[in-house]
Amino acid sequence: MYKFILCCRYLRTRFLALVCIVSVMLGVATLIVVNSVMSGFSTKLRDRLHKMISDVVIESPNVQGFPMSVERMLKKIQESPIGPEIEAMAPTIETVAMVQFRYPNGENGLRPVHIIGCNPKQLSAVGGFGQYLVQPERRIDPSFELTEEAKKRYDFLYPPAHKLPDLQKPPLGAPQANGDPPLPPVMPPPELDRSLPGIIVGYAMASYRDTDPDTGILQENFVIHPGDVMQIMTMGVGKENPEPVYSSFIVCDYMKTELGDQDSNFVFVDIDYLARLRGMDGSASTIQIKLKNYEHASHVVAELERLFPKSAGYFINRWEDKQSALLSAIDVERGILNILLFMIVGVAGFGILAIFSMIVVEKTRDIGIMKSLGASNRGIMCIFLSYGFLLGLVGSVLGSTLGVLITRNINVIEHKISEITHREIFPRSVYYFDEIPTNIQMTNVGLIDIGAIAIAVFFSILPALRAAWLNPVKALRFE
Repeated sequence: MYKFILCCRYLRTRFLALVCIVSVMLGVATLIVVNSVMSGFSTKLRDRLHKMISDVVIESPNVQGFPMSVERMLKKIQESPIGPEIEAMAPTIETVAMVQFRYPNGENGLRPVHIIGCNPKQLSAVGGFGQYLVQPERRIDPSFELTEEAKKRYDFLYPPAHKLPDLQKPPLGAPQANGDPPLPPVMPPPELDRSLPGIIVGYAMASYRDTDPDTGILQENFVIHPGDVMQIMTMGVGKENPEPVYSSFIVCDYMKTELGDQDSNFVFVDIDYLARLRGMDGSASTIQIKLKNYEHASHVVAELERLFPKSAGYFINRWEDKQSALLSAIDVERGILNILLFMIVGVAGFGILAIFSMIVVEKTRDIGIMKSLGASNRGIMCIFLSYGFLLGLVGSVLGSTLGVLITRNINVIEHKISEITHREIFPRSVYYFDEIPTNIQMTNVGLIDIGAIAIAVFFSILPALRAAWLNPVKALRFE
């Protein structure tokens, strides 16, 4: 009983105990905030990447696509033993292209893009294509059809011939000056193609972010709008010597995944149109497969490799294998940050060691009195170990509370700091996230707390042993 009473008394009356608690608290809070933010980034990135390429991907390294027709491949997969494991499949054509468009100031823009031919409904069934479209009605029924606003803009920029104002012209056959022949009939301007296919462009490709000089608020400026016309140039594959092919498209929507690469470089068009344009009728370069149970992915990949061997020009991967380099880099970075930040708690542990050593020296006479009254070496040791445990426990609880509060309000805190310093802490123009992503995992919080308490107890062992080994007689003579 006396052990607990003494620990509580030291905890309440000694200023140095507060220093130890604050050290542990700050270390724990920092670890929780950093882990939650890193976990938020990792979770959001994994979710976006997974939904963009589905569970399993069959790819062709050949620009001409698979050696087998898509219809035959899909039928072969459905009739195989893994057919019941598959929920949906979506063939796509993926290649590079050059896109030309007109900026609002009238200048032409030209840049490389990654063009994907797809069926929007099929691609939405295997991943998250539909939910990343900006137009709300597109998320329910994804397609390349123009919205009413896009049609109005297209008609305004490229009005039909019958909507052009009548030209002022003299009557036909009227005599001209200097004996010139009569005027020929005035021909109307050529009718523009009103049936151009639609195209969905990446959100970051169509817009840029900057800060309003007057208000300091980050704003988005669009250079490409729904209804604008874009020209695409890519390579055809239907002939022995590939030749460039051209086509025009009308922008119908934006794709916003909040991933910089996809939003800056990807455009989506109808797969049938792109196949005809490139001379790939009946073929594709990728098949995305969504499984009913992802735990069976390894078995599905093994069976697909048997059906479509790599030697025949088929590459089959799970989405994690396809993005393994990026995902591994995030995990390594997170692990290194944890090691570095845990050193903060280690510094607090050395503080506990130093303070406990001072307490042993200061309380040498009191320890001698306690031993002379019957306190055992084990009892003396337990006092200091329990004291270290309480310091770690209180610091961990306060640190966990502080860390969770900061994490839950990190966007508000970031906004306030940006207002005070007039400097953007989280540049949205770089990450294209509207908010700092966070993911508080209580398992990690518990592990951090246990680690902090373990460090506090560990650094209490040496002073506790020193106090337990004191000779009662020498301790009573200590001045």
